[in-house]
Amino acid sequence: MATETGIRVYQLLIDGQFVPAASGETFPTYNPATNEVIGYVAKAGREDVDRAVRAARRAFDEGPWGRMTPNERARRLRKVAEILRERLDELARLETLNCGKIIVESRMDILAAANCFEYYANLTGQIWGETIPMNGPLLDYTVREPYGVCGQIIPWNFPILMAAWKLAPALAAGNTVVLKPASYTPITALVLGQICLEAGIPEGVVNVITGPGNEVGAAICEHPLVDKIAFTGETETGREILRLSAGTIKKVSLELGGKSPNIVFPDADLEEAVNGSLFAIFSNAGQRCTARTRLLLHESIHDRFMDEFLRKAAQLRIGDPLDENTQLGPLVSRRQCERVLSYVERAKSEGATLRLGGKRPDDPALQRGNFVEPTIFDEVQPHMTIAREEVFGPVLSVIPFRSEDEAVEIANATIYGLAATIWTNDIKRAHRLAARIKAGNISINYPVVNPPEAPFGGFKQSGIGRELSRHALDLYTQVKNVVVGLSEQRFDWYGNWPPGR
Repeated sequence: MATETGIRVYQLLIDGQFVPAASGETFPTYNPATNEVIGYVAKAGREDVDRAVRAARRAFDEGPWGRMTPNERARRLRKVAEILRERLDELARLETLNCGKIIVESRMDILAAANCFEYYANLTGQIWGETIPMNGPLLDYTVREPYGVCGQIIPWNFPILMAAWKLAPALAAGNTVVLKPASYTPITALVLGQICLEAGIPEGVVNVITGPGNEVGAAICEHPLVDKIAFTGETETGREILRLSAGTIKKVSLELGGKSPNIVFPDADLEEAVNGSLFAIFSNAGQRCTARTRLLLHESIHDRFMDEFLRKAAQLRIGDPLDENTQLGPLVSRRQCERVLSYVERAKSEGATLRLGGKRPDDPALQRGNFVEPTIFDEVQPHMTIAREEVFGPVLSVIPFRSEDEAVEIANATIYGLAATIWTNDIKRAHRLAARIKAGNISINYPVVNPPEAPFGGFKQSGIGRELSRHALDLYTQVKNVVVGLSEQRFDWYGNWPPGR
């Protein structure tokens, strides 16, 4: 990585070396709080993708990674976790500067990334197959083997954490990787690639390519030497990745959008539900696929809940994401800011009642950044755009309901099925609703959380496959069946076939 005119230039990581793009081109990356350039990043093209894929292919086919014992791979993954923790403050600051996440959340993400690498280090020796009872003198068993070269495309809302979610299980299983971070937030993925090298992961095993998704991402999906694609991002891009990967029948896993409901019943602990609901929508400035963007309130508690919810939402501290006291930072880009505000105007025109926010802050100190006030719409109808489409910002739709059946109907009235939260002290109701809501991640009396031990993924158009937990190892391994003849008799097609007849 080089420095040019006082601003750092970040290069591509290919085959263990940081190198410029073949074209020599770079692009700027910005601080969302000020829109100032904080670095220039190599702008890869198809030639660079090909170099990275071939490096990963060689590392898989000829290198030591796949032939290492599980314990040897585990030691290196644990070393990645150790370095992440050692460099916590530095990496958290870098993450905040590049994506606008408040510094408290950035620290949590770095620690969660370290925990993820450590978790999969502990599972490297637990990737096993099974023996299958057979009706005849045969031994049948399965083994799980790595796919080979994995193309991984990650989003801008959790840059280093999403990289860890994908890298750690893929590497634990013995794969090699070409990782493409989002163009808005490429820096910490490149640093993570460097950390992998420092931890002793061999050259070519982890390659990091930066550049536009429509060229670089497409080239990864279409490359014939890539065996597996993993993508996190918005649903329309997921559809395109499926189309691009179809030519070579790649294995694809997708973690896509959400429009998650947050359902509050009258018997809930309302203070806890208010506090949890604030976190569920406004953490990371609402830029989370699991954000509980639809607040379903039972009509009997609507006014009481909203009075407290609005009071506390109005007190959220918006400001410099590097300030320890800030609770709501900027959106990732001016374009995203304008997109969110366009949804606000659409909601007004469709008849939703704006109760809070809906604009950029008045504070002159925040005018250069991409800030949007916490925004709450009441009296939202399920058919309105703001109740159906993923806004990806600090914007909440409040929808009343009368009965359990109506709450379930509203919750499921979406193309998405990623997450949901239920607030109730009726244990029977809680489990009934958890069974009826069509979503992959349900929390009861607890806001959104994704520990590495628990599977994460969506129903319907929210994705394919499950990340985290042991399930992620299924995404990065394929099953091979082996059958062994044990009969003392020689094989005779006409005489003793099939065995066990």
